[in-house]
Amino acid sequence: MRTHTRVITAGIAAALMLLGTTACSSNPGGSPTTGGLTSITVRGCTPQHPLLPVSTNEVCGGNVLDATEAKLVHYNSDDASPELDVASSIDTTDAIHWTVKLQQGYMFQDGTEVKAHNFVDAWNWGAYAPNGQVNASFFEPIEGFDDLQCPADQADCTPAVTEMSGLKVIDDYTFTITTTDPTSNLKVRLGYTAFAPQPDAFFADTSDGKADFAKTPIAAGPYQITEHTDTQMVLQKNANYSGKFTGAVDQVTFKIYNDLSAAYNDVVANNLDITDVIPSDQLVGDAWKNDLVNSDGTPRWGTKATGVIQVVSFANAKQDPGLTDVRIREAISMAVDRAQIASTIFNNARTPATGWVSPAVDGYKADQCTNCVFDPTKAKELYDAAGGYPGTLSLWVNGDGGHDPWATAMCNQITNNLGLPCVVQDTPDFATLRDKIQKRELTGMFRTGWQMDYPSIENFLAPIYATGASSNDTDYSNPQFDSLLKQAAAATDDATANSLYQQAEALLNVDMPTMPTFYQASQFGFSTKVKSVKMTPFSTFDFGSVVLN
Repeated sequence: MRTHTRVITAGIAAALMLLGTTACSSNPGGSPTTGGLTSITVRGCTPQHPLLPVSTNEVCGGNVLDATEAKLVHYNSDDASPELDVASSIDTTDAIHWTVKLQQGYMFQDGTEVKAHNFVDAWNWGAYAPNGQVNASFFEPIEGFDDLQCPADQADCTPAVTEMSGLKVIDDYTFTITTTDPTSNLKVRLGYTAFAPQPDAFFADTSDGKADFAKTPIAAGPYQITEHTDTQMVLQKNANYSGKFTGAVDQVTFKIYNDLSAAYNDVVANNLDITDVIPSDQLVGDAWKNDLVNSDGTPRWGTKATGVIQVVSFANAKQDPGLTDVRIREAISMAVDRAQIASTIFNNARTPATGWVSPAVDGYKADQCTNCVFDPTKAKELYDAAGGYPGTLSLWVNGDGGHDPWATAMCNQITNNLGLPCVVQDTPDFATLRDKIQKRELTGMFRTGWQMDYPSIENFLAPIYATGASSNDTDYSNPQFDSLLKQAAAATDDATANSLYQQAEALLNVDMPTMPTFYQASQFGFSTKVKSVKMTPFSTFDFGSVVLN
């Protein structure tokens, strides 16, 4: 879901939720079958990276891989609790030495069997620095990860080894994991897409970056990608799927939209079957609920509490020296009336954020961000004491995500309360925004956000704010923060771990690399063709739950 693990891209979701989509062809979704197959169309958006588990860390690609990849662990579609999938057991006595046993007979989509080496080889390939995979940092807890990395002062290198010493194949259906330090929540993490296995065909692909394989990957999940173009990604049931999380329809087509309103209008008109984002202008007065109603009065919409948080990130001091003083960043955050924006723009479908962790996960603590409290008087005092910001402040958003209304409201508040000119800057689509963020090309502020990869407080902190983490868009680095993360990961009980993670989160309030804006319950809609569909706590759809009329 994936820049940040799953960089939110959706609608007003932020670096981690699906934001953009690309107006696509509008084949009517009214017929429940296509060539004798049951099928549905779903709003999609343009993936930033190739469709490889270790390369995809944003929602546009992540939503597709969620339906096509099988992992050791599957997250329950109701409460996100981890359930064994390809693994038959994952055991440890000390949170350092882990033994993983696989189900026998679990098949890839090309008919080959999923074996222990398919996990070990895939993880080693993903962690090996010359392969340049954005999700490489997820393998950091494994012993030997550092040996596969380049020195800090070298952009390119050829490590002496290509395999992590902490991974060992015992037999076809057993492998072991040794972590450098105790990692108590490793089992929970193993359901994230980066930890998916790869078939032997993956390693036989000699194209640059496995680009050929990424076009129509071979995975082990319930669906297989059969078509991948600029306008759509077609998924069909995997005939070789041997797991228990089957799909309910034969074909799922992700239609790419660059305009959220176009996707919404197509659902209303039954030209698109499911959308995961409702434009903010339709939330006002609950207009969407009036539009999405069957003739018998039953709703064609739903809401789901999800592990999603919207965030605005500050460019680092090297990119924008004007934001170096933390008082400037604190002032900007306190100058924003989140409650007013939530009310006027989102009809209270968003909740003002009071910290960096979603309320959806265990360990959440309210009011961690005291700088998120609207206080225009204190904000102005801090701003003036820091000497102000030179010139005009930019707030960058992706133009395909429907973000202009809230971004404009935020800029207006910053200007009115601080006397700081602020303008909204649009990029054409989410992929372009993410590219600019990753290349450190932006000054001012930029929209980010997070859709959890796995249900843990750690997932809202380590991948985004740990030094050098894959989704650390601000280059934030605090040794005390990093130390607390390590202590928390090594804790043997949840209460101790959560307390340490909360202490780490509190440091973000001191340093303010980003400003939390909203927690998000996700809204979705569907056509008259669909009787019901379940949204997961990850803001994705459980295609096994689809019931057609």
